[in-house]
Amino acid sequence: MQTVYKTRAKVWVYPGIAPWHLITLPKKQSDKIKQLFGDMHRGWGSLPVAVTIGKTSWKTSIFLDRKAGAYILPLKVEVRKKEQVSAGDNITFSLEIRP
Repeated sequence: MQTVYKTRAKVWVYPGIAPWHLITLPKKQSDKIKQLFGDMHRGWGSLPVAVTIGKTSWKTSIFLDRKAGAYILPLKVEVRKKEQVSAGDNITFSLEIRP
Protein backbone atom coordinates (compact mmCIF):
# COMPACT_ATOMS: atom_id res chain seq x y z
CA MET A 1 0.00 0.00 0.00
CA GLN A 2 1.39 3.40 -0.98
CA THR A 3 -0.02 6.61 0.42
CA VAL A 4 1.02 10.17 -0.49
CA TYR A 5 0.64 13.12 1.86
CA LYS A 6 1.08 16.70 0.72
CA THR A 7 1.64 19.21 3.48
CA ARG A 8 3.30 22.42 4.61
CA ALA A 9 5.52 22.63 7.69
CA LYS A 10 8.33 24.64 9.25
CA VAL A 11 12.00 23.62 9.05
CA TRP A 12 13.77 23.54 12.42
CA VAL A 13 17.28 22.67 13.56
CA TYR A 14 18.21 20.03 16.10
CA PRO A 15 21.25 21.53 17.85
CA GLY A 16 24.55 19.74 18.12
CA ILE A 17 28.03 19.46 16.65
CA ALA A 18 26.54 18.62 13.24
CA PRO A 19 23.02 20.09 13.47
CA TRP A 20 20.23 18.38 11.56
CA HIS A 21 17.53 20.31 9.69
CA LEU A 22 14.20 18.62 10.33
CA ILE A 23 10.48 18.94 9.69
CA THR A 24 7.87 17.70 12.15
CA LEU A 25 4.86 16.31 10.31
CA PRO A 26 1.48 17.60 11.47
CA LYS A 27 -0.03 15.61 14.35
CA LYS A 28 -3.15 14.58 12.39
CA GLN A 29 -1.05 13.19 9.53
CA SER A 30 1.29 11.47 11.97
CA ASP A 31 -1.65 9.84 13.73
CA LYS A 32 -3.00 8.58 10.39
CA ILE A 33 0.42 7.27 9.35
CA LYS A 34 0.82 5.47 12.71
CA GLN A 35 -2.64 3.96 12.33
CA LEU A 36 -1.99 2.70 8.79
CA PHE A 37 1.74 1.87 8.88
CA GLY A 38 2.92 1.90 12.51
CA ASP A 39 3.21 -1.87 12.74
CA MET A 40 5.51 -1.89 9.68
CA HIS A 41 8.21 0.30 11.26
CA ARG A 42 11.90 -0.51 11.24
CA GLY A 43 14.63 0.48 13.74
CA TRP A 44 13.96 3.59 15.86
CA GLY A 45 10.33 3.57 14.71
CA SER A 46 11.36 4.57 11.18
CA LEU A 47 9.27 4.21 8.03
CA PRO A 48 10.72 4.37 4.50
CA VAL A 49 9.42 7.28 2.41
CA ALA A 50 9.92 9.08 -0.89
CA VAL A 51 9.89 12.87 -0.51
CA THR A 52 9.57 15.70 -3.02
CA ILE A 53 10.37 19.34 -2.30
CA GLY A 54 10.09 21.55 -5.36
CA LYS A 55 11.85 19.70 -8.20
CA THR A 56 13.93 17.50 -5.90
CA SER A 57 12.91 13.96 -4.92
CA TRP A 58 14.74 11.46 -2.76
CA LYS A 59 14.24 8.36 -0.62
CA THR A 60 14.74 8.53 3.13
CA SER A 61 12.93 7.59 6.33
CA ILE A 62 10.71 9.38 8.81
CA PHE A 63 11.18 8.76 12.52
CA LEU A 64 8.59 8.76 15.28
CA ASP A 65 9.23 11.34 18.00
CA ARG A 66 7.43 9.62 20.86
CA LYS A 67 7.40 12.77 23.03
CA ALA A 68 5.70 14.86 20.35
CA GLY A 69 3.65 11.95 19.02
CA ALA A 70 4.58 12.99 15.48
CA TYR A 71 6.94 11.84 12.75
CA ILE A 72 10.11 13.79 11.93
CA LEU A 73 11.59 14.13 8.46
CA PRO A 74 15.35 14.85 8.20
CA LEU A 75 16.39 17.10 5.28
CA LYS A 76 19.58 16.27 3.38
CA VAL A 77 22.11 19.07 2.85
CA GLU A 78 22.01 18.51 -0.93
CA VAL A 79 18.24 18.92 -0.99
CA ARG A 80 18.35 22.08 1.14
CA LYS A 81 20.96 23.59 -1.18
CA LYS A 82 19.11 22.67 -4.41
CA GLU A 83 15.78 23.97 -3.12
CA GLN A 84 17.23 26.89 -1.11
CA VAL A 85 15.65 25.72 2.14
CA SER A 86 16.78 27.17 5.48
CA ALA A 87 15.81 26.85 9.13
CA GLY A 88 12.60 28.73 9.83
CA ASP A 89 11.24 28.33 6.29
CA ASN A 90 7.70 27.02 5.86
CA ILE A 91 7.87 24.62 2.94
CA THR A 92 5.39 22.54 0.99
CA PHE A 93 6.37 18.95 0.28
CA SER A 94 4.90 15.59 -0.61
CA LEU A 95 5.75 12.43 1.24
CA GLU A 96 4.95 8.91 0.05
CA ILE A 97 5.02 6.09 2.59
CA ARG A 98 6.80 3.09 1.05
CA PRO A 99 6.63 0.16 3.49
